[in-house]
Amino acid sequence: MLPRTPAPAPAVTEHHRIVIIGDSLSTGNGTSAADAWPNLINNDPAFHQDRPNLTNAAQNGSGYLSVGDKDSTFGTQVTEMVTAETRLVIFFGSENDIVFPPSEIGAAASQAFTTVKNIAPQAAILVIGPPSYTDNPAPERVEVRDQDKTAALQAGVQFVDPIAQGWIMDNAADLIGPDGDHPTTAGQHFLQTQMEKLIAPLIPQTRTSLPPTPPRQESK
Repeated sequence: MLPRTPAPAPAVTEHHRIVIIGDSLSTGNGTSAADAWPNLINNDPAFHQDRPNLTNAAQNGSGYLSVGDKDSTFGTQVTEMVTAETRLVIFFGSENDIVFPPSEIGAAASQAFTTVKNIAPQAAILVIGPPSYTDNPAPERVEVRDQDKTAALQAGVQFVDPIAQGWIMDNAADLIGPDGDHPTTAGQHFLQTQMEKLIAPLIPQTRTSLPPTPPRQESK
């Protein structure tokens, strides 16, 4: 008998794991967990095809120093959720650190980035500073931004500045809820769009194929 023609090798998704480190801007506070931008990305088939789910470690009230729900800081979120298989860690925020001395914020941010590198040496790190909803942010908020930025640059990781880029400022009435702090559903969709643009080049859609299976000889 002739050998069977092998079936085409199935495509296999190259798995990356994405971990979100953050505060209430990433939990859906003010709307719902279902409306939080990480969940919106996970449920966006156009973006998500061949990419991993985002694991959202964010907790309300957290920061590099600020202790939030479940006694969480950005540092504890890293140690609890980042693994050797993680390929992208995103830090988002946090204005919750405004009450702390600036030098301590920078030191805590540096330590968080170092911890990621120790746990997941192959992971990319993306740092998003705290946003502002006005083009004249309080000096304390700018100081937090500056400390986060300096720590990120010293660590050699990508920093994105929502204040400099004007995120939300031009449409805060629609994108920020009545508490003046947390995004509306429209605001979460805005963040989804911004974050997808940033994540896409770091975790591209990637498919690889299994090695071809040699034909199996059947006995005559």
